[in-house]
Amino acid sequence: MTILLILAALFGLLLMGVPVAFALGGMGLGMLYLGGFSPLMAPQSILSTLDGFILLAVPLFLLMSNLLLKGGVGRDLFAAVQAWVGHWPGGLAVATIISCALFAAISGSSVATAATIGTVAIPEMINRGYEKRFVYGLLAAGGTLGILIPPSIPMIVYGFVTEQSVIALFLAGIGPGLLLVSLFVAFAMLHARLSGSFQPVPKASRAERLSASLRALPSLALAALVILGLYSGAFTPTEAAAVGFAAALGITAFWLRTLTWQALWEAIRESAITTAAILLIVAGAKVFGKAIALYRIPQDISAFLAQTIDGPVMFILVVSVVLLLMGLVFEALSMILIMTPVLLPAALGLGFDPIWFGIYMVIMVECALITPPVGLNLYVIQSVARTSLANVARGVWPFLVLMLATVAILYVLPDLALYIPFKW
Repeated sequence: MTILLILAALFGLLLMGVPVAFALGGMGLGMLYLGGFSPLMAPQSILSTLDGFILLAVPLFLLMSNLLLKGGVGRDLFAAVQAWVGHWPGGLAVATIISCALFAAISGSSVATAATIGTVAIPEMINRGYEKRFVYGLLAAGGTLGILIPPSIPMIVYGFVTEQSVIALFLAGIGPGLLLVSLFVAFAMLHARLSGSFQPVPKASRAERLSASLRALPSLALAALVILGLYSGAFTPTEAAAVGFAAALGITAFWLRTLTWQALWEAIRESAITTAAILLIVAGAKVFGKAIALYRIPQDISAFLAQTIDGPVMFILVVSVVLLLMGLVFEALSMILIMTPVLLPAALGLGFDPIWFGIYMVIMVECALITPPVGLNLYVIQSVARTSLANVARGVWPFLVLMLATVAILYVLPDLALYIPFKW
């Protein structure tokens, strides 16, 4: 009964328009007071949370992705990939997906990936006769690769909350990320063959491929620097973010010379606003998490699930439905911060690996990014394409099905996530 009252109060605050951070923090503080616990636990929890070194990676990765966005790097990446695969069936769609994957390997941000590649790809694909809803859905879903293919801001937050290795999470995201890219590419090519409503792109000459590849080479080198530095142990995630930001600044300001002072200021301002929002949500969730831990709610939920759910398969099915429903009203980080402390104990009790469960959570959060009414990527593509939210939402359903198929494959083949970090 207590759990239902807490959830009802939390949803009530959110429906009244209270920001997520203040709804979580206020609920946590109220629960501490009503439960007879010291309210001083709230500021102590906030200070201990925001003091984490790993969280420094968040503003640095955001700065890096915003610099690349303002510097027009997405245009160069898309042009280079298009030069190589644009003549395939559905080649522009394939180029868009691969460009999203490459930018995801640099930025760690879903919104930045969708906005950067969408700005270039949407007009190009529509001019070539691709169905508009398919284009919008492709870009909204392709943007979600930004949080599955490492580096990933949600993985950083999950690792911080659960005290798991962020680098292990990054490594675990490679296999599922490549699988999802492959599924998206296969669907795009199948859609192109069945619809036929597009104009093929002529095959680029060797000179055109070389020119486009050289233009995109600094961005690819940046991705290689960050990824190899992380996986070789040369950088911590925070150091990789700092090095990536410095390299992105050098590429856009001095190599490509596409970054103006105005664009630099906008990148800093937008990164600061997003960072403040993320850290406020993390702080509010920490207070809420402290309160529900003192109320022993995670233990009660774990016991309830153990008694009522028959085995791991049913657990994953139930949790997936719950997360999909939460995705209708919560954004990505809120879902991770609210549900991880509640679900992880039950998952561990059923024998799930915490790193595997983190990747599963991230994929489900990807689904939340493209489910109306609060899917952030839907609003990004709506803004870029200047279309209605309904048009974007209708286009994402096939890709949502592919994401859920990835979850099913990940359950059947857990080594898809665990092989690289632990067995390679």
